[in-house]
Amino acid sequence: MLLRLRLLLGSLGGGALLLLLLCLGSQNLDQRASLNLGFGRTIALPTGFLVGVALVLGVISGGTATALLLPRGGDQAPGRE
Repeated sequence: MLLRLRLLLGSLGGGALLLLLLCLGSQNLDQRASLNLGFGRTIALPTGFLVGVALVLGVISGGTATALLLPRGGDQAPGRE
């Protein structure tokens, strides 16, 4: 249980840190695009920001899926059965 919690908090914390750095780094980008979501369009956002948000969501969802799908016996360190 402790390993799952550490993985979950690590992926959420790492994703939040990446998102913070992404927001700080994309302040003065000139090339801006908007996404067509099917029911409307987003505001004009920098292209690097859109790619970065996709990367951050992938990190968070991958870490969360790993933490949730970890087998029950996987809570112990390897070699300490």
